[in-house]
Amino acid sequence: MKKKNTTGNNGHSPVSGSYDTAHTDVNETVENSTPQVSDKGPFYHGTRANLKPGDLLTPGFRSNYKPGVVMNHIYFTAQINGAILAAALAGGNAPERIYIVEPTGSFENDPNLTDKKFRGNPTRSYRSQSPLKIISEVEDWPRLSRTEVQKWKDNIARLNGEIIN
Repeated sequence: MKKKNTTGNNGHSPVSGSYDTAHTDVNETVENSTPQVSDKGPFYHGTRANLKPGDLLTPGFRSNYKPGVVMNHIYFTAQINGAILAAALAGGNAPERIYIVEPTGSFENDPNLTDKKFRGNPTRSYRSQSPLKIISEVEDWPRLSRTEVQKWKDNIARLNGEIIN
């Protein structure tokens, strides 16, 4: 997997600190009972939008999973496979893109995936009401086949579940 050399941050990693790619810890609970997530990334976002380093991704766009729903959060993951799926499911005909992103504010575990089929957040999927800053674009990543994308779309349609927005 290669990323474009357009980080705009002097080549530094997108999030300071060391990366724990093995798992996510939920350390402590803050005053409003929202778990404090300690995952340090790197973080990815999949889309069809053509963005450049420094651009901000914000909430307020239609869901990839339920087009009638405008999302109150922006979603991202610390596992590139989740971003690959999101890019494949994104609406439009533009090329699929994967970006390395940096949260600009607090974030939480994605409640649509956390503690569902498996305990915790094994997908390392998150959401934030604050923008995500584009750090760089990942250039080389494995695309899903049309058959794989259709299977995902069929599964999502079959679930017909509510999105926790």
